[in-house]
Amino acid sequence: MHKTDIIEHNVSLKPFNTFGIAVKAKNFIAVSSVDKLKEVLQLKTYPQKFVLGGGSNMLLTQDIEALVIKIDLKGIDIILKENDFTYVKVAAGENWHQFVQWAIGKDLGGLENLSLIPGNVGTAPIQNIGAYGVELKDIFHSCEALDANTLEPVSFTREDCRFAYRDSFFKRNKGKYIITSVTFRLTSNNHNINISYGAIGAELQKQGIKNPNIRQISNAVINIRESKLPNPKELGNSGSFFKNPVVPTSVFETLKKTYPEIPHYTVSATEVKIPAGWLIEQCGYKGKRYGDAGIHKNQALVLVNYGNASGKELWDLALKIQQSVKEKFNILIEPEVNVY
Repeated sequence: MHKTDIIEHNVSLKPFNTFGIAVKAKNFIAVSSVDKLKEVLQLKTYPQKFVLGGGSNMLLTQDIEALVIKIDLKGIDIILKENDFTYVKVAAGENWHQFVQWAIGKDLGGLENLSLIPGNVGTAPIQNIGAYGVELKDIFHSCEALDANTLEPVSFTREDCRFAYRDSFFKRNKGKYIITSVTFRLTSNNHNINISYGAIGAELQKQGIKNPNIRQISNAVINIRESKLPNPKELGNSGSFFKNPVVPTSVFETLKKTYPEIPHYTVSATEVKIPAGWLIEQCGYKGKRYGDAGIHKNQALVLVNYGNASGKELWDLALKIQQSVKEKFNILIEPEVNVY
């Protein structure tokens, strides 16, 4: 394990990104306190900085010349209990799924649908992570961040974050702020059970569960994810590579004439969300392999590294898929993953 507070050189980033891409960091340091983070950000010797969280939502296509700062801030604290809610402050370097399981163990609700999402807590708001009808914004209360230029601490409310589908103020202002902790507003009782989306209902039914608790919902989500998605420890991937496109209802109605079976979710009176995985599958990519870069056999939305694929090979494949979907459906699917 890398010692914190020491700058290392020519460090492989393979263990630090879930795609398992073997690029190198010319300079690397892990920081375990906000004071140390500030200190490292002020280093004049390394004018360029690259902040690394859980490495779960990135595709590295080249060696990193900048100083890579791995965020290893730890700590989970209950800071307030009021009525039916408990407020929990979590340091940015905590593993997301481990935090979800911690909350469920304390019978705190709201996170259960977001079980088994890879990555760390600090990067979750950037992407406004979501799954099975729940998004991070639904349980987000506030977050603390450092202004990367002034190094002043800044607090962000839910409104400040301007959350949207797989989007936020942080994603639109990349590199300007470094999230150091996130505070969540979780239910202490009267949990808001959400089993209407995807296969959760069917999974619970299969287990004979009629009135699920949050632990049972979490377990159902874990079962579904494990059946559909590869474990990054076994097969390099970054989960869903593309966002599900949202199109005008008129566009959807036209497509439906040619593809009556097209799956969809109504977003509003004027918009419909179409699963990107279905679009990719219709283009014939599901399960395809090009050298060590490929598309997962169970979920066309997931690009995988079979061992030694380079980031460039995976990115070229992503562009090829994007082009095919555009040609066949006239829909542009956008990457959910950050490409460097």
